[in-house]
Amino acid sequence: MSNITNLSRVVHALRVQRLTNGFCLKTPAFACNLARFLHSNFSSNRTFPKHRFECATHYSSSAKKDTVRIGCASGFWGDTAASVPQLIYSGQIDYLVFDYLSEITMSLLTVAKTKMPNMGYAPDFVQIAIAPFIHDIHKKGIRVVSNAGGVNPLACAAAIQEVVKKAGLDLKVAVVTGDDLMAQKDSLSEVRMADGVSRSKLPTTVHSMNAYLG
Repeated sequence: MSNITNLSRVVHALRVQRLTNGFCLKTPAFACNLARFLHSNFSSNRTFPKHRFECATHYSSSAKKDTVRIGCASGFWGDTAASVPQLIYSGQIDYLVFDYLSEITMSLLTVAKTKMPNMGYAPDFVQIAIAPFIHDIHKKGIRVVSNAGGVNPLACAAAIQEVVKKAGLDLKVAVVTGDDLMAQKDSLSEVRMADGVSRSKLPTTVHSMNAYLG
């Protein structure tokens, strides 16, 4: 069974260990964290090719491989979608990784969710990057890891599940949450600044608060 992992916002590398199946959606540094995690959990005599794609040691429920090929298909929201078929059909990859987020992107997604509660994620990830290639992703056993869930990873997962259902496939979709701090807003009256010493009060109007976990 193919696996698609939907990681929420900034996922701590150690938490990836629990996501052996699924679709994953959220952090700019996530691909690097994933590669470091996989590398640190397996023997060091592995090969890591030097190109756009990160490579790391592979683990699976059935057997181990000498190397795992991790292809990064996007570096920001709005990046070209041409790399998706290139990686799927020519990359010989095990993991297909998408990075969509930045602070400004999170703000834009928050506005979208305010207008439409079922939005707040990158819809082009679902309709352009995944839907047209879902059968080949399944056939090749590629696992997808992305932060496209933005401020609404559950809605993104639901959209992916709908794509899987329409394709007549049985794929696992996993979501990691925990970065949304809006519920704790009242207890966070001030924040520590970058210098680690001084503090500043939060703005009177806060629409979203998300933590970097990894």
